Amino acid sequence: MDAKVTLSFNATIIERAKQYAEDQGLSLSRLTEILLKKVISTGRHDNIEDIPISDWVSVVAEGEAEYRTRSRSKKSMKKDFFEKH
Repeated sequence: MDAKVTLSFNATIIERAKQYAEDQGLSLSRLTEILLKKVISTGRHDNIEDIPISDWVSVVAEGEAEYRTRSRSKKSMKKDFFEKH
């Protein structure tokens, strides 16, 4: 079952990704779905740069990818640390 989601991206990245998707015979939605599947199916990673898809995304994007993350609380980081060890 498909569900809709609203995402915001840099306009240049969207245009380049649309062109790439079209060249591959895909819609931008399916390309995004494929990329997200790849990210979540590769297992847990310590940071986003460890996900194998990041090199491919850099090729599609213009320049280096900019990752915007929320700062994590000390409590959250401590909990994650002890769950891993």
